[in-house]
Amino acid sequence: MKLLQIAVLLSSLTSFAAGKTGENGKGCKPKRWIDSKRLQADINTKKLMKNLQALNDIANANGGNRAFGLPGYAASVDYVWDRISRVPGTKAWKQDFDALFSQVESIALNIGGEDIYTYGLTYSPSTTPEGIKAEVVAGPEGAAGCEESSYDNLDVKGKIVLVQRFRCPTGGTLAGRVLPAAKAGAAAVIIYNDLTTNVTAGSLSEPSPEHVPAGFINLLDGQRIKGRLATGEKLEGFFQQTQVTELRPTQNVIVETLGGDPENVIVLGAHLDSVQAGPGINDDGSGTTLILELFLAMSKYRTKNKVRFAWWGAEENGKLGSKHYCSTLEPLEADKILAYLNFDMVAKGYIGVGDGDGSSHGSVAPPGSDVIERIFIGNFERQGIVVTPAVITNGSDYAYFWSMLNKPIGFLHTGTGVAQDPCYHQACDTIDNVNPTTLTTNAQAAAHMLSVLSMTGTQLLPKSPPINATELASIRMRDVGSDVIRIEELEALGERHLGCGQVI
Repeated sequence: MKLLQIAVLLSSLTSFAAGKTGENGKGCKPKRWIDSKRLQADINTKKLMKNLQALNDIANANGGNRAFGLPGYAASVDYVWDRISRVPGTKAWKQDFDALFSQVESIALNIGGEDIYTYGLTYSPSTTPEGIKAEVVAGPEGAAGCEESSYDNLDVKGKIVLVQRFRCPTGGTLAGRVLPAAKAGAAAVIIYNDLTTNVTAGSLSEPSPEHVPAGFINLLDGQRIKGRLATGEKLEGFFQQTQVTELRPTQNVIVETLGGDPENVIVLGAHLDSVQAGPGINDDGSGTTLILELFLAMSKYRTKNKVRFAWWGAEENGKLGSKHYCSTLEPLEADKILAYLNFDMVAKGYIGVGDGDGSSHGSVAPPGSDVIERIFIGNFERQGIVVTPAVITNGSDYAYFWSMLNKPIGFLHTGTGVAQDPCYHQACDTIDNVNPTTLTTNAQAAAHMLSVLSMTGTQLLPKSPPINATELASIRMRDVGSDVIRIEELEALGERHLGCGQVI
């Protein structure tokens, strides 16, 4: 009897310790196998929208956003953690990492006596607190503006150069315009958009001592200023920007089932952060609530394969959370991943399925991605739902599961074009910006996919042979960026999420 009592005591202490770390082995193991019809029935609009309302409230209470490095993101982490960390039969943890944070603290632009809205390009150097007062001159147009030699006959030293956004062969869409002018002696560079949409994001990709202070303005403003310059009018400009750039700690939030084959793991992910410009309820509160409700619903069932859910941090700063996760996985753990499913913007626009086989847009994802695409499409078509092939841009968190791990990927996406979501990356991306029906339709489609892959994924998807650390390092050094659709084609399709987690 005493031995039995000791065993019971030790068991209770172990359960308590595990619960404190987010591992919940308490309770009976689910007896019922996962089933698509039942799981879809467990997903309902009211629960999905309740999470979105909570995220909207968090943003409202924290300066209007849930961006990485700011209080709104920390509160979002707390919300998800509170909902997932005590579910029986699961293990939850937070993965800490440092990410490069950037925030504009002040910015002002005045040209020819006119105040002009300006977006401070991420990683732009700051001006002095007093700002720059200088003549405004037009820089070279088109491809010429990408070359330093094009400035040889232009007097731009100490001046503010106005150029239009352009896809340069080297340096990038925005940095490729700043660097030639900076090398020619410009004091600052103002880039005006080549799209009619309002400027709400833009990045120089990384800090550089060769850059000068730079801002991003709307197309109509840029055309108006250029028109005045073309008439010979001399315009004086004032540009001031203070921007903080520093490493800040942040977190991914992860939970997985204790049951299921640990050698075959289905991973589902969505990014938890928003842009600084708004609360990010479609982008990507919608994906956040989708996988949250899917996790809570499926935790009642048994699965043959292990299932893992991840809420990524700092996606809007370059997919840094998923990059950290994929780049730090040990070879044995990487081998265990069978497939990755991504949900980034699923509540406003068309019903989009990732074009994994490349049949619509030409970019072919790793083997097995085509299978995932067909399962999604078949499920929608059986319901009479029209499907739009979604472009693989490598602009969301699936990118590193492809480039670093070479895993089958699949995703749902409702589009970033103005016709799909006019509030993309803006302050109006609130609870009022989502379509509850679209959200629920996508969530139930994800439930169907999860039920299929968690039970029969090993029969449907190819499993890569085990790789060692050297082989994995070689895969991680690949660049699959050249394989994705060209930025010009994306813009022609109306897409505004063009890569690297930011508009570039």
